[in-house]
Amino acid sequence: MLKFSTSAYYDWLKTKEDRDDKQKKYEKAIVKIFNDSHKTYGPDRVCGSLRRQGHTASYKRVSRIMKKLGLSSIHNRRRQRSLTDSRKARGKQWPNLVRGLKTFTPFEVITSDISYIRTSEGFEYLCKVKDVATGIVLAHTMANHMKAELVTETIKKAKKRWLLPKDCIHHSDLGSQYTAEVTQKLLKSLGFKQSFSRAGKPGDNAWSESFFSILKKEAVHWRHFKTRQEARQAIFAYIESFYNTRRIQKRLDYLSPIQWLNRYTQRVLSSVA
Repeated sequence: MLKFSTSAYYDWLKTKEDRDDKQKKYEKAIVKIFNDSHKTYGPDRVCGSLRRQGHTASYKRVSRIMKKLGLSSIHNRRRQRSLTDSRKARGKQWPNLVRGLKTFTPFEVITSDISYIRTSEGFEYLCKVKDVATGIVLAHTMANHMKAELVTETIKKAKKRWLLPKDCIHHSDLGSQYTAEVTQKLLKSLGFKQSFSRAGKPGDNAWSESFFSILKKEAVHWRHFKTRQEARQAIFAYIESFYNTRRIQKRLDYLSPIQWLNRYTQRVLSSVA
């Protein structure tokens, strides 16, 4: 009735156990990748991880399996409000030096911004400095205030931890913390060029907007921090133990920021040799 030969059916039956075993192992690999990502990876990045492990992976198949297993990324759409006030910053003295640039080399452009973390003890403010090319969070600082000192302390940390070159472009929005004289003097003393997003154009600093969106979805939302110290420990662990070192990114060829930088450095050294 099905126009299917008896011999073909029995051949299929003989290999069914082996296929089922392979399917179970495949699903186990997907579950491990998903759990290791802190439940943040969707089908796309799970596919990338599978391929790097030597598996074949199609988006449709992985998506179907994840749906069957109830594996859903914790990402959802939420818009963060800006914490910096740019109403007083207008004019050509605040140039955008990265507008129009399409490609970047490591440490050519760094970006900074401020966000907040809610705790039972009040808001904790987070400032970070991130490299645009590699995506590495070079430094971050948390405090119970959002004064210019929060920004300058973070810049100093980044400079101390990484060999940031002179003429490095520091890009931010037009918030008062970044247009403050103390911040301008520090960047000038380091030999950095200061760049700003246009007023009312948060997309000009999409690198920072994107990072904070990811951070909130993966490490903050659905959690309640009782103390400021608890929040600081959680953010430190996320950035240093996961985001920089293990969280793969599609634009980085499914490598983490540190892994991508190591590969880039090796290629540069090989070309020089």
